[in-house]
Amino acid sequence: MLYTTFAAIAAAMILFAWLGLRARFADGGLDDYVTARNSQGARALGLSFLASGMGGWILFAPPEVGALVGPVALAGYALGAALPFIVFAFCGPAIRRFLPQGRSIGEFADACYGRGVRHYVSLISVLYMLCFLTAELTAIGAITSLLSGVDGGIVVIGVAVTTLIYTAVGGLRASIVTDQWQAVLLIGLLAIVSVVALGKLPDTAPAALPDIPTSSALGVALTLVIAVTAANLFHQGYWQRLWSARDTDALSRGALLGGVVTIGVVAVVGGLGIMAAMSGADLGTPPIPFFALLSDAPAWLALPALILAITLVASSVDTLQNALASLAVTEKRGLSIISARWFIVLLMIPVVLVALQGISVLRLFLIADLLCATAILPVLMGLWGRMTTRAAILGCLAGVAGAILPGWMAGGSLATGLQAASFPGGIPTLMPFVGALVGSGLVSVVSAGLFPKKQ
Repeated sequence: MLYTTFAAIAAAMILFAWLGLRARFADGGLDDYVTARNSQGARALGLSFLASGMGGWILFAPPEVGALVGPVALAGYALGAALPFIVFAFCGPAIRRFLPQGRSIGEFADACYGRGVRHYVSLISVLYMLCFLTAELTAIGAITSLLSGVDGGIVVIGVAVTTLIYTAVGGLRASIVTDQWQAVLLIGLLAIVSVVALGKLPDTAPAALPDIPTSSALGVALTLVIAVTAANLFHQGYWQRLWSARDTDALSRGALLGGVVTIGVVAVVGGLGIMAAMSGADLGTPPIPFFALLSDAPAWLALPALILAITLVASSVDTLQNALASLAVTEKRGLSIISARWFIVLLMIPVVLVALQGISVLRLFLIADLLCATAILPVLMGLWGRMTTRAAILGCLAGVAGAILPGWMAGGSLATGLQAASFPGGIPTLMPFVGALVGSGLVSVVSAGLFPKKQ
């Protein structure tokens, strides 16, 4: 079985590398490398949005939320995962018209507010994507160890190197082409794993889900919607796809397609967590409902489940690698394609080293999410004609203050507020996110009204 697992993993990685390298556009130049400008139709974009957003995290977080908090919170998670695509479906055309030759969220911030805001926005984007990248590689190491006798570290290195080969050579086109195949593969594998696993559930009466008050479930749902949406709107990989669309119609339809299918995928995976809890299975400590459900399934199901996980991780990792390279290119003028390739190679070394430690990055993820929430409204309000650089800067500062204020008021000291905003124990709480959004949005609007643009 060990040799079969190795062969299946190797075959999946070779397939992804072959597809990505075939997609290379040799004469495209630097702009095509980072944007594949005006080349992608709605179907390609929809599948790419889906695959880029779906990582190994969906085998952990949605099932756990479904099993421990229930369907209301799971619905919030599904909506939060899809909402960034829906935002791009409606705001993306306006962003393209405002900045037709754009390449990054940093360039959009620069066009609206200047270089100071640009650097701040780019820094947040890089921090979030590095957390995402580390979490994905950490996840595939853990999943490999759970489902097979293969050393998880080997697969971590294998996924990192394989995706690096085709993204470094092929750029965004390689990522989008592999995304389409990976999206189809993940839907098919998820269907197989779901049907077989559910078919092996015991026939005994279902166990009751935890009795969570509706208000608490709604609070978790709202927290997840805000955190996931705000963070993913700083995902440079999604911004790249905004300019890769053939036209605004393709962008809108593709983003909506990606959003709708994302809701379905997260709902299915989270529903498996609910089924695991209702089956009475031991969810483990910490709880891993998806893998608990597999424990009573046929042994052969572990292999398609592992390939599913590798597909999920590879689809998000290649997007993140290319996104980080594109940010380097846009932030450092005059940087060549060769330099961009070496940048991402060097950047992957510490990421892989951290991922091999197997540590939890959840708390760092939540802090990055909160940072994104402090700035996302001022950034998107750049499309509003009355918005000014001063209003954006004040709005971002107010967002940071708003994130700290709820804990400060509850605990009576600034130190308590800072601690609450750093999510001790890695537990997501609603009020820092609400404070960040309300503070940044309100101060931005008021500042824009009090200090209008000079005519």
